[in-house]
Amino acid sequence: MTNQFALGVDVGGTNIRLAVVDSRGKIGERRQYEARLSQHGASSDADRSMALVLATLESAIRPLLERQPDIQGIGIGFPGFFDNQTGSMLSSPNIPGLLNVPLAESLSQRLGRPVHVQNDASLAALGEFTFGVGVGLSSLLHLTLGTGIGGGVIINGGLYTGDGGMAMEMGHLHVAPEDRLCGCGARGCMETWASASAVAERFSILSGIQANAREVNQMANAGNEHALAVLHDAGRILGRGIAEAVKLLDIRQVSISGGLTGAWKHLAPALQQELDKHLLPPLIGKVSVLCSKLGDDAGILGAAALALGDMQND
Repeated sequence: MTNQFALGVDVGGTNIRLAVVDSRGKIGERRQYEARLSQHGASSDADRSMALVLATLESAIRPLLERQPDIQGIGIGFPGFFDNQTGSMLSSPNIPGLLNVPLAESLSQRLGRPVHVQNDASLAALGEFTFGVGVGLSSLLHLTLGTGIGGGVIINGGLYTGDGGMAMEMGHLHVAPEDRLCGCGARGCMETWASASAVAERFSILSGIQANAREVNQMANAGNEHALAVLHDAGRILGRGIAEAVKLLDIRQVSISGGLTGAWKHLAPALQQELDKHLLPPLIGKVSVLCSKLGDDAGILGAAALALGDMQND
């Protein structure tokens, strides 16, 4: 099969990360573009928000298209919910003004290439399945641990996003204590204890020290009891949430990516113990939870896989 090239784009609230990817998953030229969409996109004016996002993405993408004429398609992982039938973005937690917008279609018209857009966590799952720990498997459950917790799932070789594009909101499974209010308005959500932001906030409450999740991990490595406690708690809540997902899906392979995986040696023992505690007996010992092989590139590679898959189906 002829080697094909796609552009994988991973959109965050602060930065847009892009890379040229071939059909074997090899990453070529890459760049990072500072966007801060979550700060500048808070307008409730839909037209203004749409114009901002389109202009920002075009500014990030066009220079690579001009330097790499072999790019045949573009895949974009965007924090939001997407309609499976129309491809439109229903909403985005980072940019309230974006409601029911034809993001892929509008970008395709501007850039002159086929564009495919999907939820960023779903595409991280697709990347891990296509090029990472999921190679050779039929199904994979994937979690992303960042400011919040995202999830994606591959079932029988295909990305599953639900009837309305909103499946696998893992961070909002009610498996945590109800002491903290989640951004979704509920209490007891997994991400209120097990996300990077929750780890930092809980550490601050316990210790009186302001620190980000990376610094909390460093202090845990040095034996700080409060840092060890919050990471142990995060691992427990992750294990409990994964157990509930496995009960529904009967998937035996789970992968996890995101910044908080830097603390894996502190998270993993509590995660595994709690997972085994809450699984149905026949599943105990049969569910494997691994760190991503792709790290921060899972989203970029998944976005490229989405575009490459469309080329191969043409």
